[in-house]
Amino acid sequence: MRQAEACPTNPRFSRTQIRVNLCSPVNPAAQTTPVDVEAWADQIRKGDIRALSRAITAVESHDAHAENLLRALFPHTGHSFVIGITGAPGTGKSTLTDRLAAHYRAQQKQVGIIAVDPTSPYTGGAILGDRIRMQGHAFDAGIFIRSMATRGFLGGLARTTGEVALVLDASGKEFILIETVGVGQDEVDIVRLADCTLVLMVPGLGDDVQNMKAGLMEIADLFILNKSDREGADRVEAELEAMLHLAPDRDGWKPKIIRTVATENKGVNELAAAIEQYRESYRQSPAQKEKKLDHWKRRLLALAEDMFLRQITEGREGEAALDALAAEVAARKKDPYAAARELLARAEKSREKK
Repeated sequence: MRQAEACPTNPRFSRTQIRVNLCSPVNPAAQTTPVDVEAWADQIRKGDIRALSRAITAVESHDAHAENLLRALFPHTGHSFVIGITGAPGTGKSTLTDRLAAHYRAQQKQVGIIAVDPTSPYTGGAILGDRIRMQGHAFDAGIFIRSMATRGFLGGLARTTGEVALVLDASGKEFILIETVGVGQDEVDIVRLADCTLVLMVPGLGDDVQNMKAGLMEIADLFILNKSDREGADRVEAELEAMLHLAPDRDGWKPKIIRTVATENKGVNELAAAIEQYRESYRQSPAQKEKKLDHWKRRLLALAEDMFLRQITEGREGEAALDALAAEVAARKKDPYAAARELLARAEKSREKK
């Protein structure tokens, strides 16, 4: 049986989690426990593994100290190169992530890996299928691996993936590899978070390129034809090249096709070289600033939405008020628009009290 990474849970998980996609703190007393956030942030910047692990747990569980910690760390971020690895299930994302991480470690680079896994229906945590494939790095202090559960969040990432990447960035990781959950056509959020997005394909997935949804195809900075020793690899590559020939260049960069056999470590060096080539092109591209601006606009809106939703559902009173309004709407005693206005008013009162 697969193991699952525990998620901070509480009796409201099944209700509030689905609605807000957040976990409440495990221990309410922790909200009042004094914590030296600056000292904690300093430990993270020095690469302390325990401090880093505690920080990521705090961010995922929306601990009361998480926001202040992220604010302390933020000025020390912006140095990592983030690589997104996405593709349909069965394309070998975990194995390629493992091999690419090993390549960077051989160069003495500090590496962070975020493996986004499906959510366990029993604990709400991550089903650790991806991390199990990376056990060869378990005793390497230069690499940090974290599994995250999607917890109902669409787009191939977990809701706090961006914040966890910031923590890894502040801890000195030079490369951050983010492996998406592998949900298919909706898995496009990674392009906004990653500096370079790898889209994996393999021969034998049906009609191959024609069956790949446009959204997933358009986000690739590099196409990885993995398991390229299989029959049909040449045909898939030819179809990709035909598609790329018709597509316009993006700021002077045309996505490349790299053939790999990750299980045998073939093509990994060529992939790393192509990533570095893209990185140099990305540095010189005027679109870099536009991409970062768009990324942070979306992140700010998402943060504001999260804060607002937490205000609405905060505490037992918030949960009860939301249930009462939902019951009134379901019974047609109140229209949903008036109920939503009441929720807005409640959030405003909550903000004024603070």
